[in-house]
Amino acid sequence: MTKLTKSNLFKMYDSKPETAMEKTTRVVRQMVEEETEQRLAKISRLRSTRLEREANTPSETTAKTARKLRSSRTVSK
Repeated sequence: MTKLTKSNLFKMYDSKPETAMEKTTRVVRQMVEEETEQRLAKISRLRSTRLEREANTPSETTAKTARKLRSSRTVSK
């Protein structure tokens, strides 16, 4: 009877090489994930900028809206 060791008890199987389609899929998924991260970063940056701008100038839009309402009422009479 042979002596059992790691080398003869557990056989080392080479993993199956990656096919061309699997490589393409992996690369495309990586590209899509990177684009998604960039898009989300841009959206959050633009949103924070817009909210900051709106917080600094809310009175101007209210005054313009009130003027438009007044002028439209006088025209319809």
